[in-house]
Amino acid sequence: MPHVMELLGKARVVVKDGRVVEVGEPEIDWCPLFAKLRGVQNITREEVKKNIESRIRDVGMFTPGRKLFELDTYVAFGASEIVMSGLRCGFLDTTVTACDGAGTVIASNPALVQGIGGRMSGLIETEPIGGIIDGIQKLGGTVLDPSTAAIDPVRGARKAAELGYRKIAVTVAFAETAKELRKLETELGLDLIIIAVHVTGVSKEEAEGILENSDIVISCASRYIRELAKPLVQVAAAIPLFALTQKGKELVIERAKDIQSQILINTMRLPMLPAHKQPKNLL
Repeated sequence: MPHVMELLGKARVVVKDGRVVEVGEPEIDWCPLFAKLRGVQNITREEVKKNIESRIRDVGMFTPGRKLFELDTYVAFGASEIVMSGLRCGFLDTTVTACDGAGTVIASNPALVQGIGGRMSGLIETEPIGGIIDGIQKLGGTVLDPSTAAIDPVRGARKAAELGYRKIAVTVAFAETAKELRKLETELGLDLIIIAVHVTGVSKEEAEGILENSDIVISCASRYIRELAKPLVQVAAAIPLFALTQKGKELVIERAKDIQSQILINTMRLPMLPAHKQPKNLL
């Protein structure tokens, strides 16, 4: 089984043996985040290929040499950066996220969480890579299923509970997963922070389910998330992060405490979405 990821305009990329073997068509033309960070003004298959190849080269993504220990941040308020800060201050006990070459991972080491997630996009499927699994375990992480590298946030959260954790951040990409996690939260008496990612192109019904069951959502290029969200806190205007619940709001504030640069704090009606800053072709 090859590794499959969606990134940069939700283009489907297939990687095998550390090489990009397939690149699909991007679904959006321009993303303000990649325009700012990478200078990409027109998203093409060639730009997508260059981007994933840079991740393979820079951090060893999809290879046994994967860099897993990282405290530097790629963006100020990404999912991994937020939970890294939550772990540091004790707001969270652990996290359940996905890593290439390992699948679902339970990790409480802030540097490991950032190493896994700092350059991660929408990981669809992956296969076990021994070097990555060993590296995660050496840094104190637990791989849910080393034999298959399955991506299963619900089983991951249950495993985290079995390991004795209660305040758990879980990243999800589907409304049904978020709903199942809420049921598990009640069943086991957990305190979950559900963070929705990779939501570009979700239907209105799917967006409603995500918003109803998540604490934080990163809006990506989703039209319906922007239209339907009723956030308590919004971070950024181009690719907004929305905190939807009180505990989501508190976690975002914990992240803000770690930001070294100046921060503007203001009150206003949300969401605030200036049209010229949004991705083209919102889906």
